[in-house]
Amino acid sequence: MGRADPEEGHLPAPVKPPDGGWGWIVLFGCFVITGFSYAFPKAISVYFKELMKDFHVGYSDTAWISSIMLAMLYGTGPVCSIMVNQFGCRPVMLIGGLLASSGMILASFTTNIIELYLTAGVLTGLGMALNFQPSLIMLGTYFDKRRPLANGLAAAGSPVFLSSLSPLGQVLLEKFGWRGGFLIMGGLLLNCCTCGAVMRPLDMGMKRKMEKAQDKYEAKEMLPIGGKSEEGISTTDGTKKAKKAKKKPRKGKKLLDFSIFSNRGFIIYTISKFILVLGLFVPPILLVNYAKDTGVPDTEAAFLLSIIGFIDIFARPACGMVAGLKWVRPHVSYLFSFAMLFNGLTDICSARASNYTGLVIFCVFFGISYGMVGALQFEVLMAIVGSQKFSSAIGLVLLIEAFAVLIGPPSAGRLVDALKNYEVIFYLAGSEVVLSAVFLAMATYCCLNRGKKKEPPSDKNPPGGGSDTEEAESDVQEAEEHSSDNHQPTHNTDNAMVAASEEANHVAEEQSGEGGGCPEGDGEVLARDGCNTDQTVERDSF
Repeated sequence: MGRADPEEGHLPAPVKPPDGGWGWIVLFGCFVITGFSYAFPKAISVYFKELMKDFHVGYSDTAWISSIMLAMLYGTGPVCSIMVNQFGCRPVMLIGGLLASSGMILASFTTNIIELYLTAGVLTGLGMALNFQPSLIMLGTYFDKRRPLANGLAAAGSPVFLSSLSPLGQVLLEKFGWRGGFLIMGGLLLNCCTCGAVMRPLDMGMKRKMEKAQDKYEAKEMLPIGGKSEEGISTTDGTKKAKKAKKKPRKGKKLLDFSIFSNRGFIIYTISKFILVLGLFVPPILLVNYAKDTGVPDTEAAFLLSIIGFIDIFARPACGMVAGLKWVRPHVSYLFSFAMLFNGLTDICSARASNYTGLVIFCVFFGISYGMVGALQFEVLMAIVGSQKFSSAIGLVLLIEAFAVLIGPPSAGRLVDALKNYEVIFYLAGSEVVLSAVFLAMATYCCLNRGKKKEPPSDKNPPGGGSDTEEAESDVQEAEEHSSDNHQPTHNTDNAMVAASEEANHVAEEQSGEGGGCPEGDGEVLARDGCNTDQTVERDSF
């Protein structure tokens, strides 16, 4: 167990994720937040025709509302990271829920399209961004062994909410008009505050109190009753204070950790994700119009998106379960590459689909591959940078993706207008996705796996990896150094016994992790100290 104290000016040792318990409540909150974040910008499109009539604008003008929402969701990533690192996940999510709700409520009173951009676009988009990123961070905090499954279940919120919010928006539009629909949608977004309220951090306070009480009890048991017991307790406290004073200037919490750019795995992931986003969203955006141009009726063309959403609901949790298998999880980046390759080849093979049956087959395979990509994208990032640096990593990745979102779909639309040919667009989008898959797999194999083989066996973490165990290993190393300092000859044999026994117990706890037994391997000196402290005192006394 780590002995770091957060109030002393540095990050605490990582707490073991419970992989259950309250984590399931956190998972449900993340499910809801993910659903609102990804589905709401698409579901709001049911109001566009009424907005065009009331404000006398074109379809492209109203489409900017969804575009601004997505731009805020992706582009404000670093701002969200800074706020989370400064204030924590729960306060940021509560503020985000209020902003998202107030944006839609204010939008119901707007009188022109510019006001809609500022309220429904900027304000609601910012609110959803402040909810989405912290929810993923909390999910990585509560889950470790079951994290791939948890990510898959949380990602399933996107297709579930998309299939629910769109019909609900149509009903609200018919009964209350677009203003009443916006007002009710704003009320629904207040559920984001409820989800934020359940995101409680893992408490370290009780753990520290129990450790302190246990240390004092062990000191009393080792020494005779009386003055020497009090002396032993004071020696124990003095040793702890010396340790804390040594650690105090070591670290400070960064608002945005740019050191992750020294991690080669993060660089490879970011480049691959940028290429992926250029082509990933193009086929579903153009699918309905493509079907209509081939002679498919409007109702059947719209049903194609429902097929993708329905398959997506089951593909994401299933892929999360597969990624959590013991023999798959160490190679999850290759599984992610396979998912992207599958998606890209689906786009390329369906480019020549000329009838409704061919388009339905495309939707089935696209739904499977799209769900796999959605379930694995954040799991791979967590595996690369670790949970402690994930808050900064996801903010920077989303910012870079924002540029790809603004380049990919609009460029595809302009090519369609210029070429009047959807086949070329599907080939181009599929090629971009395939390129990202090949780049990720080849770069991971050449730059990361070969690098690991050249490293000495004792170095388990790649440079800049940001592993969750770095803090614990650092504490163990400092404890070893401190233990060797305490074994210097002294004039007081009793004090030496107390210091050596207390320090040996701490090091044994940190290295064994089992609460009993003696450390093995390269810690033989510490094992001798922990198992036979009397001999150590005799040697040191001489």
